[in-house]
Amino acid sequence: MTSILVVSVLVILALAALPFFLEWRRTPMDRKARDAAPGQFARLSDGVTHYQWHGPSRGPVAVCVHGITTPSFVFDGIVKGLVEKGYSVLTYDLFGRGFSDRPKADYNRDFHIRQLKELLENQGISGHVMLVGYSMGGCVAMGQAGRMPDKIARLVLIAPAGLAHSVGGTANFARNVPILGDWVMQVFGGRRVVDDAQPSETLPDLRDRMREQVQSRGFLRAVLSSYRNMVAGRCNSDLQAMQRQGLPILAIWGEDDAIIPSSAREKMAALNPDVRHVVIPGAGHAVPHSHARQVATAMDQFLREDASGGRGAS
Repeated sequence: MTSILVVSVLVILALAALPFFLEWRRTPMDRKARDAAPGQFARLSDGVTHYQWHGPSRGPVAVCVHGITTPSFVFDGIVKGLVEKGYSVLTYDLFGRGFSDRPKADYNRDFHIRQLKELLENQGISGHVMLVGYSMGGCVAMGQAGRMPDKIARLVLIAPAGLAHSVGGTANFARNVPILGDWVMQVFGGRRVVDDAQPSETLPDLRDRMREQVQSRGFLRAVLSSYRNMVAGRCNSDLQAMQRQGLPILAIWGEDDAIIPSSAREKMAALNPDVRHVVIPGAGHAVPHSHARQVATAMDQFLREDASGGRGAS
């Protein structure tokens, strides 16, 4: 009986220690990990941020904010189209992702908006910009536009979070159950992130890239914190404020998106009837890279139609 008790205790201790062991084995985001990183780095108040400039140095500025798991390379296809239109495009990795730091913090909207605001200041961007936000990045972009309307020329939201969100079983359990949810995320969350990645013509190696992410220390912790603090409906007042400000907004949706339901589009339309909506047939949540050409076409039409009435980007 005593031996069974001892074994049981050892098993429980081993299971409890498993997430810490797995995290210890992961690669820290340090100078060595950043050796092969493209672009540059900015030291902001919450840590080091990785960023890249694309296109001409004197074009109108577009700033792209990515989503909850896939770093800034998710915009590769969209960046190409914007550069062809003469835009200077700034992409960057949100804290916890890509080559940016993974600070121990609550990954909430204020945290991410502060990173974006400080990066714009660091890069000396003072004129109007076009913000492009995908998924969770859409929620960040709406918050930034709501707080600094004088800095934003127009807003493009691609499958934006912040109004309605449907996460998978593993993420939903981890988000809603303290302590045990953290254990589940550290042990099983990485596999779920990789399995959910959808390779495309634009990103054929996406699963390999996401394996690198989940093997990076601090990534899963940051993702879980974002699930707990970011994806719920928080953008109502921003959308209403942007209507009062007359900010031109394009919202692009995937017809078959299982993560951002159609109710989000309906809610956005009710909160701000001036938003222009485009639904891309056959597209899921991976729409920025799975249907990059259709997204580029929708953005091009939006920019041409808005050219005479929108606030000029500089």
